[in-house]
Amino acid sequence: MSNKTTILLAEDEPALGQIIKESLETRNFNVLLCENGEIALETYNLQKPELLVLDVMMPKKDGFTLAKEIRETDNEIPIIFLTAKSQTQDVVEGFHIGGNDYLKKPFSIEELIVRINNLLKRTKTQKASEIINLANYSFNFPKQLLQFKDQEPQQLTHREAHLLFHLAKNRNKVLDRSLILNKLWGSDDFFNGRSMDVFITKLRKKLKQDETIQIINVRGFGYKLIC
Repeated sequence: MSNKTTILLAEDEPALGQIIKESLETRNFNVLLCENGEIALETYNLQKPELLVLDVMMPKKDGFTLAKEIRETDNEIPIIFLTAKSQTQDVVEGFHIGGNDYLKKPFSIEELIVRINNLLKRTKTQKASEIINLANYSFNFPKQLLQFKDQEPQQLTHREAHLLFHLAKNRNKVLDRSLILNKLWGSDDFFNGRSMDVFITKLRKKLKQDETIQIINVRGFGYKLIC
């Protein structure tokens, strides 16, 4: 059991939850199935799983509320939302909260497994233990803190931190728009592109105290962090 990745699955539809659980267990995952958000939060605190699969619409505590509470203390654990909602604002809200991916119901178990494996691989490669210096800023990626000189550090959101990390690692180079959308948003569709543009604007504001730092839009290609 020790070599298995533990996944917390919060799904209030018993039949669907059992199907997902059994399917993941056949792929060598250990699955903690919870029927509502309150039980899921208790289980998360006790078991400390390595990935979360959260249904958005759940009784007692919905998936967005659950994720928001977990993100207050854990910025690293990957989160996949399962949603019957198709509204763009719902998807964007999930990413703003700190979700890493989402699947719209109905979905195939195979697609869920692929997305889980991709997220686990991505999480391993994105973990870093260093402080990244950006001119007069220092960026602590693991703690998601951005500090200008000796001022109080700014707390970044999960997605802001990961986007800045990739920009910083590719500083003075063009960061391919499709590549980063697929890496952080799961796909490079129009709505995810609009969401990324919003996060780029937020990062520009947080870096504005140093005029030597710019995030420029390279039309047709992506973004470049000049430092």
